[in-house]
Amino acid sequence: MGFSDFIGNEHIVAALRGAMRAERVPHALLFTGPRGVGKFTLARMFAQASNCERLKDDFCGECDTCRRIAPLADPQKLLEQGLTERGESADAATVERMPLILQSHPDVWALVPDPVRLKTPVVRPLLRIGQMRAVQRAAYFQPMGKRRVFIVDSAETMRGEVANAFLKILEEPPGSATLILTAPSPNMLLPTIVSRCMQFHFAPLATAEVEKIIEEKTDRKPAERRLAAQLSEGSPGLAIEMDVDQAVQRRRDALRILERSAKGEGFTQLFADTAALAKDRESSFDDQLLIFYGLLTDLLELAAHAKQPQLRNPHLAKELEALSRGIDVDWVMRAIAGFDELHAGSRRNLNRQLGLDALAASLAPNSQREVGSHR
Repeated sequence: MGFSDFIGNEHIVAALRGAMRAERVPHALLFTGPRGVGKFTLARMFAQASNCERLKDDFCGECDTCRRIAPLADPQKLLEQGLTERGESADAATVERMPLILQSHPDVWALVPDPVRLKTPVVRPLLRIGQMRAVQRAAYFQPMGKRRVFIVDSAETMRGEVANAFLKILEEPPGSATLILTAPSPNMLLPTIVSRCMQFHFAPLATAEVEKIIEEKTDRKPAERRLAAQLSEGSPGLAIEMDVDQAVQRRRDALRILERSAKGEGFTQLFADTAALAKDRESSFDDQLLIFYGLLTDLLELAAHAKQPQLRNPHLAKELEALSRGIDVDWVMRAIAGFDELHAGSRRNLNRQLGLDALAASLAPNSQREVGSHR
């Protein structure tokens, strides 16, 4: 039990342990990287190591403090408990008055985007001002143990006044507390927040490392473990949660849209496919775009005639190779640029289906674009 259980990104673990040994722990840390790569897990481990009763730069997992912090390893249970205690019919005022805080030890808090309700959660959970004000009050209290640790998960969901409230804490950092933010990228946070944090970027894990974690955490068969590891793109958390059959089908659906766009035919079915994708509520739009980016990365390697292409979607190798013969690198680059614009537009509440329709039509051969425009 301890940091040795954390697989991948060993240099980050070494840096954190070194800071604890030297007793020079930063007041604010920023963990960035793809979802499911272990940012929250390492933040929880750091909280245990910072307060372990037996070790200085690691955690034993056996002392009373380690055991009390350990429930954060499964934050979903604490989240459900918090929402149940607040009540399913909580209004906006109640949500702010009773902020969602995951806590199993008084010195360690985890703040996650608030879905408001358990049975009918909001589409886009956000970190809220009530949560941040609670941290503002508590951050300056003296710890019962060694150090107070506040984990702010998915910090990119902070908006306006929430981000400004957090910035005020960083401007006058508490001496006996460490604040850990997690986010996909530092570019998604206020530059003034990023500049006050020590940054660590978590790289995706190797497929073999992900497969090892899946084997330890699940009872999946070898073939399914291998496919889940390949499709997770280096994120063990995603691999463990993944419905492999569903993930495969989503990639086939996305590839079918690219195929129809490249051929410039079957627009009726093409637009039916984009409509089905836009209405999918079981996966976020960002996750859907990542699927397209993964397919386009494979197509770029194949269209450029890479000698040994490392496909992200090896289960679709035959279909990808067939499509790559009918397109070129310029087509792939136009598609990537189009999805970049679509991603930016989604942040401005662009109609996603119309955006997908327009992008798909724009990728059709010149002789077919007018057909699409007269749908």
